[in-house]
Amino acid sequence: MRWALRRELDGRSGEQEAMHRHRIPLGLLMLEQGWITRRQLRDALDAQKASGSGRIGDWLIEQHATSETTVTRALALQWSCPVLSVESHGSAALTSVMPRLFLDAFGAMPLRIAAGRLLYLGFEQSLDPVLAFAIGRMTGLQVESGVLCSSLFHQGLGRLLTEPFPAVQLAEAVSESAAAHLLARSIERLHPAHSRLVRVHDCIWLRMWLAREADPVPPHSAVYDVVCTIGGF
Repeated sequence: MRWALRRELDGRSGEQEAMHRHRIPLGLLMLEQGWITRRQLRDALDAQKASGSGRIGDWLIEQHATSETTVTRALALQWSCPVLSVESHGSAALTSVMPRLFLDAFGAMPLRIAAGRLLYLGFEQSLDPVLAFAIGRMTGLQVESGVLCSSLFHQGLGRLLTEPFPAVQLAEAVSESAAAHLLARSIERLHPAHSRLVRVHDCIWLRMWLAREADPVPPHSAVYDVVCTIGGF
């Protein structure tokens, strides 16, 4: 377990640079595409500044300068990703893709699995490549990330949250050594058929399969998750 933790913690190099790679601001991108005017962008920026909150896309929609669909198209251009839909969203079969708390924490939602090997992962605003990579490692699926219209995202998320999710233990360790001990004790206690450990930003995610499962996304009752944070990590 200590070796597995060290492997995950050593994988942090370059992550912050990748996450904060420069992207054209959404308003400027929409202006360049001719989807809004300079006056509309200025009015939206002034409203955002006056309120002290809100996303520029939401302010442009609020002021009837553009539509939700156009803002989503702009986000897809900004992130160089597809626009996804909730069509054929099988919520009940997808709750074991990741712990429930990750849905809210990272603004992501599993949408569907195609051909038994491709998982479509939808985001409301910005993509999270670290989360997508971790899910791919955990499930063995190829993950295709994309953006959704906010209304469709919340509609699909609402349905998904009515379904049962895998049991999860939340833990906090004061050190790497304490985390290794805690996670090892979890495995000793449950005696899983299989387990896997990945890092998701500041979280260590341990998944234990309680029975041998060939399906990369097993029933929610067939897995048990531990999500651990480490003090000072």
